[in-house]
Amino acid sequence: MSPNADGNPKSVTVIVKGAFDILSKESGVHRLSRISPFGSSRKRQTSFASVEVIPLMGEIEVKVSSSELKIDTFRSGGKGGQHQNTCDSGVRVTHLPTGTTAKSTNDRSQHANRRRAMEVLLSRLHEHEEDRRRSERGEVPKASFGHQRRSYILYPRKQIVDHLTGKKSGKVDELLKGDLGVV
Repeated sequence: MSPNADGNPKSVTVIVKGAFDILSKESGVHRLSRISPFGSSRKRQTSFASVEVIPLMGEIEVKVSSSELKIDTFRSGGKGGQHQNTCDSGVRVTHLPTGTTAKSTNDRSQHANRRRAMEVLLSRLHEHEEDRRRSERGEVPKASFGHQRRSYILYPRKQIVDHLTGKKSGKVDELLKGDLGVV
């Protein structure tokens, strides 16, 4: 997780094993409309989150030479600890031809972070190649801003709108607790 200036997450990487078929349907832009519990003005606010679900693969058909990679190391931020800000354990790997990047700061070990960043980078390069093939075949591109996957409306009424299927549901609390079957 990398925080923005307010301390809120700017991006989050979550690794889930064994649920790709279920979660791959969640790729796209999710919109949340609500009255913020943190604002004193009681105005309706809308937030967007882009969700990218890609398979994490050990053996992958994308071939990458080391000359195409730029590997940066940096000091991880976050809560303190014995090794905090004393060694460069964070790793960012950039694939120069495509500009695709992946970073990892979760482990104290630079080697473990490098391995995790390479796994994510290879998965993103695989997805990049699949997108290129889809566009060559004339298929519809993946969801992006303006092409929402799902909307969560919490004010003035509670409603979920699945823009892919057109279904609507009032079971917002169940969905936000993790029950993906309500829509």
